[in-house]
Amino acid sequence: SLHVLPVAAWVLSGLSGFLPQSKDMLQLLHMSVFSQSFSPCGRFLAAGNNYGEIAVFSLSAALSPDATALSQKPVLRFPAHEGPVYSLLSTDCQLLSSGNGEISCWSWSELIKKVTSSLEIPEINSMSMNFRDNSLVFGGGDNNVHILDLEHGVFKSVLQGHTDYVHCVSVRDREAEILSGGEDGAVRMWDSRTGQSVHCIEVHKYESCARPQFGKWISCLTTDSDWMLCGGGPSLSLWHLRSLSPTSVFPLKGVQRQTTFYQDMILAVGEGPAVSHCLLGGEVKAQIPCTPQSLNTLQLNTSSTEHRVLTVGGSSDHIDVFTNLSYRTFSLSF
Repeated sequence: SLHVLPVAAWVLSGLSGFLPQSKDMLQLLHMSVFSQSFSPCGRFLAAGNNYGEIAVFSLSAALSPDATALSQKPVLRFPAHEGPVYSLLSTDCQLLSSGNGEISCWSWSELIKKVTSSLEIPEINSMSMNFRDNSLVFGGGDNNVHILDLEHGVFKSVLQGHTDYVHCVSVRDREAEILSGGEDGAVRMWDSRTGQSVHCIEVHKYESCARPQFGKWISCLTTDSDWMLCGGGPSLSLWHLRSLSPTSVFPLKGVQRQTTFYQDMILAVGEGPAVSHCLLGGEVKAQIPCTPQSLNTLQLNTSSTEHRVLTVGGSSDHIDVFTNLSYRTFSLSF
């Protein structure tokens, strides 16, 4: 089970004295940002890298008219896991981070460090909240999807059906369904109440989506009402979940690693140094250049109108910030 132990630690304010004064240039050269999450108030951005560090940036400072280069540096930076920080997720009051075999929980109000028991699950690199019952859904290297009751810190169920590593999970709130995608090329739909697999979509078997040269694995998955986006080895595609059929296939090169719905568009990142803006019909409207040459993560800050931004990270110590989706405004850096 998972236990949160409140111990005295740092608060977000007044932490500049803890920031490192010098950096290993070789480490920065090989740094990749794997995950991001905004604070509930929308004023801060947490980012996790391949060295197991979490950096917290102040969007208030970075977006200020009086911002300086120092404003684009972390207000807090600390080791979170021995290996990469594969995924970050914010609840109303906590920041959850996942690494290799562990999930850690940090209080946003004080950012209190806590210790969790080992879950003995390799590479938990995708998490999603199910707000219907305040549970955490995550998948990883044991081929299963796990559901954790956050209120009581106990596991509710294990969803078994994938035959290989689970890369991504998403919760479809209105239908009480959980979706998961993995190395086996399957997208599974689960009834979150019974834990039963209700549908299995093998995307690579659809000729319009298949790309045998890249493989069958599913690396990204997200849902919005009756719609699903998924991609990886197969092309990024838009699916109608009631008919379980693809309606659009996007002609993007390489493997897509994260995607999201935004208004009447789809945003996607993956191999290559650009955020792709796609129309629901399948057309690529624009590709906006980014600093990293390969991208792993994108996040939209929707919790604050004052700090409404898109942030993108990948194979660089820089995190690009877009106040307008058409161009990069500036970059945060570790």
